[in-house]
Amino acid sequence: MKNLIEHIIVQYQEVQNGKLWIGSTFASKLNLVNKNTVFIRPISGLHSIAEIISHLTLWRKETILKIETGEGSKTDDCEENWLPLRKLKSLGWEHIIEEYQTSLVTLIELLKSKDNDFLNEIYYDTDFKKDYPYQFVIHGMLHHDLYHLGQIGIIIKYLKKNNLLK
Repeated sequence: MKNLIEHIIVQYQEVQNGKLWIGSTFASKLNLVNKNTVFIRPISGLHSIAEIISHLTLWRKETILKIETGEGSKTDDCEENWLPLRKLKSLGWEHIIEEYQTSLVTLIELLKSKDNDFLNEIYYDTDFKKDYPYQFVIHGMLHHDLYHLGQIGIIIKYLKKNNLLK
């Protein structure tokens, strides 16, 4: 039976481009910005939309690695966790968003190959330095996406208020 896995997949899809009760999805928010505005930091010390999307991609790829191998390779302290803005600008928004979207498709395809029992199987979490059931990271990534979706919404409000969205 795959009902729970299928439900999780639908949640990932809905958060990206569905109809959520909260009214916002990644698609609806990212459609409001362009390849220049995504690099603007609202206030010194806060992240830009490009930085957040890159950060989400890193952890989604890390989740894929954990599912494929039973162990991750990154920690919060790794350099790729928050790439410098200059590095992201050199990669370009098109590359950043393509990597983000590809990582979502890859994760969903991987989850489609699993059943509910998989959620209770154990992997080693490099960042937390102990064993966890896969449901920990799979649900955690969904929570992580929602957390950063809220941040992106706040950044967009700032950009609008300051007439920086064009």
